Formats: sequence, structure tokens, C-alpha cells
Amino acid sequence: MEMQQLRYVAAVARTGNFSRAAEQCHVAQPSLSQQIRKLEEELGERLFDRLKRVARLTPHGEVFLRRALRILEEADAAQREAREAGALLRGKLTIGALPTIAPYLLPEVAGEFMRRFPGVEIVVQEDTTARLLRLAHRYELDLALASTPIQDERLEVRPLFTEELLLALPPGHPLTRMPQVGLADLAAERWIVLQEGHCLGDQVLRFCDRREGAPHIAFRSAQLETVRALVASGLGVSLVPAMAAGRRSPGEPEYRSLPAPVPRRSIVAVWPRQRPPGRAAEEFLKLVTARGST
Repeated sequence: MEMQQLRYVAAVARTGNFSRAAEQCHVAQPSLSQQIRKLEEELGERLFDRLKRVARLTPHGEVFLRRALRILEEADAAQREAREAGALLRGKLTIGALPTIAPYLLPEVAGEFMRRFPGVEIVVQEDTTARLLRLAHRYELDLALASTPIQDERLEVRPLFTEELLLALPPGHPLTRMPQVGLADLAAERWIVLQEGHCLGDQVLRFCDRREGAPHIAFRSAQLETVRALVASGLGVSLVPAMAAGRRSPGEPEYRSLPAPVPRRSIVAVWPRQRPPGRAAEEFLKLVTARGST
């Protein structure tokens, strides 16, 4: 049974005539008749009583037509929705993102995306890198926004941009009066970092270990905003992504760039190699890259 055969049956039932049905379907009448006869042979039942100038549905044909029309309606709807999704008139885009990325990057990017493609729904899943990668492997995400390193040959990793990690100091801290702060100046400071499992916390510790030995960890938190609040309260220092620093307001930490090699993190998009991103995801990534380069 083929979709075209269902369309031929519907056309004959609608016009009551094989010739007029063939004209509407833009096919030769013998070809249309042959396809309907082939379908009847497959079903083992006649669908039409063929009179001299009229074709009428048999009782079996009436039952068959009701089901065929529903199938055709669903098929047409599927084609229409696929075209609309391809044109980004509708659809859904599921983005995974680290908690150290999502609240600082996505509002602006998602806002611009929705202005351009208002029919596409965006779903954001915030989680750690390990959990995002598991969701990607299960095809529950169209893509994930994460930070390197990511070592999994089953995943495609596309670099998007890099950003500086800024030293966050309590307001009025003596180091804020220095023209330049090095890690040697931070040897006696207490550090506030994210909990284990958060890649930013691991990146901060690796950077400190590489330069001046293990830092003194005073606090760990699961939220970057909590880290910033603890720094602002004078309880320690930290490294904060530039996208999270934003415009400084009273009571916020003060930020400084560290000397070379400047600590940075690389933001990447990740997806399974066997499931490349669709057009909506590609358009979203263009906006992410443009935002990251500013």
C-alpha cells in the first residue's frame, strides 16, 4: 500500500469519476485505474462499484476511505510541519548548558534567537559537564554548551570562543590598589571555588597549582553567584568568567586581569557525531559565537 494509492482513492471518491480524478491528480487515467485495482487486489476487496460514468464506494470502500483520509491528513501535517521547521517557523530546540554559562550567555542569545524565529521553542537544561554529556549521548539535547577539556571520541566538539577568567577581589581589598596582581601576591589568600564536578572549579585549581602550588581553599559552592557573594563579603578571592563579571555595581567584587599566561576557558558546543545539529541549532550557535566574540 502506497500513499499515492490512498490519494487516488480519495480523489475518485471525491469526484465520483476515474477520469476527473486522474485530471485532478495530474496522472493518466489508465495509470490511476491500475493503481486502485492493484490496491483492491492487495486488500482482497473492491473499493468502488464501477458504473458507466460513475464510480461509487462500496461498503468496504467507505470504511477504507475514512481511515485513508486520516492517514493523508496526518501525512500532509507531517510534511507541513517539517517544511515549517526547516524554515524555522516552528519547532523546538533543546540546549544543555553549564550553570556557569547559562545565566550569563543565554538570556541575550535566546532573546535574539526568539526575535528572529518566534515560532521555535527553546528548552534549556542546566547541569554539570558529565551529566550534559550523558544527555547528549541519549539524544535528549540538540547540543550542549560546555568548557574544555572534553575527551570523548563519540562526540563532536566545536570551539566557539575563549574568555578570560578574572580575579575577583573583595571591595576595598589591599590588592585592589596594586597596578597589577600576580599569583605570588595571592599566596596567603583564601580561595572560594566551585564544588568538585564543576569544570570551572577544576580549571581554577589547575591554574593555581600550575603557578604557585596548591591554594588555600576556604569555601566551595555549587553556584557561581554564591561564590561571587562570598567574595563580595570579604571571605576570600576567586577566578570568575568574564561573562559573569559584567558591569560592577556597589558591593560587588572588584575584578582584575592576571598577567600572562592569562587564565582562560574555552567554550565549545558538543553533540553526538551521529546526530549533527539541525538548522535551528546552527542558527543558535551563530548567535552564541557572535556574542562570545564581543
